[in-house]
Amino acid sequence: MKLDILTIRIGFVALLMLLAYQLNPIERTQKFGLDQNVSSDIRHILSVLMGAVVGIIIIVFEMRVRKASLKTLIGAAIGSILGIVGAFLIGVLISIQKEAAVSAEMQTFLTISLAFFMGYIGLMVGAAKGEYLDLSALGGIFSDKTLKRDYKILDTSVIIDGRIADVSETGFLGGTLIIPHFILAELQQVADSADSSKRQRGRRGLDMLQRLRNNSKLDIQIIETDFPAVKEVDLKLIELGKQLDAVIVTNDFNLNKVSQLRGVSVLNINELANALKPVVLPGEAMRVFVLKEGKEYNQGVAYLDDGTMVVVDNARRLIGKTADIAVTSVLQTTAGKMIFGRLWEEKDDHTESNVGIHDSRSMGFRKATRELRQTTIIEEIES
Repeated sequence: MKLDILTIRIGFVALLMLLAYQLNPIERTQKFGLDQNVSSDIRHILSVLMGAVVGIIIIVFEMRVRKASLKTLIGAAIGSILGIVGAFLIGVLISIQKEAAVSAEMQTFLTISLAFFMGYIGLMVGAAKGEYLDLSALGGIFSDKTLKRDYKILDTSVIIDGRIADVSETGFLGGTLIIPHFILAELQQVADSADSSKRQRGRRGLDMLQRLRNNSKLDIQIIETDFPAVKEVDLKLIELGKQLDAVIVTNDFNLNKVSQLRGVSVLNINELANALKPVVLPGEAMRVFVLKEGKEYNQGVAYLDDGTMVVVDNARRLIGKTADIAVTSVLQTTAGKMIFGRLWEEKDDHTESNVGIHDSRSMGFRKATRELRQTTIIEEIES
């Protein structure tokens, strides 16, 4: 797009230069030190230079006008027209004066000066006050609503993760998916790594990209925009998000926080996955497969189908077996959701209805100890 605009601007300046060469507007002028001794070739060269200067001035004006809103442009146009009309009326009053009162040269100078002055004042005031215009009163003929594109920039981590392809195919992730060239370069670098695990992750990311591009329902764009002055890929993503007013899709926790601090919106696939996990309430029954030993004494660890960790008390003896448990608590951490429970057959043994004062105190101590263990496990996972 930028290359096309640059080509059009160069062509416009070249056309003005060619037109100035053919017409030679200063062929007969003797002002600005151009007397009759100046050759025709020099006059042609000066005409071409004048055409180039006029073209550059027009392009600079066009670049500034493109950034203005529609209200500003309409206000500037109305203001300049009113200014020129006012200058014309005042010029008529000046022109009807007798030559004895105002000389002809002075009348011409005042008329031209007033036209410039009133036109300039009307232009500037109209542009400044144009934001107060109510374009809806014109019946929708003019509209200042620009079509806002829904851009989403994919990070390396979310491409390698692969769940973005599943989410996109379900239709929940709309808009245009942007893949910067520097992200492709980073993926290729990971795929060419000497480390076999990194190489496998990089190739998985490239396969996910191919899967996304093969989906005809998705709008995938690979852009060449880069920021040579910025070295880190995460900071390049943030700068690109600001430039395109786009959302960054990532799994990187640190990039998520930095982007929000820099004013760039973020979609985190992990947060989406946590939000879609089924709600588990304390006291509910659950059947899990105890996979390994826990951090604390006599604990067993199991995992749900969505990857949620389940810590079960007194389940070390059941490693490698399926057990029915009762949920005691559910904790949400930055690493995800954690479920704590105990074996179902022990559920009735921990009721407080049939215990004495001494037993109640013992159970309170055991409960505090269990909560301390849960806090310790969470701290170890987050660290």
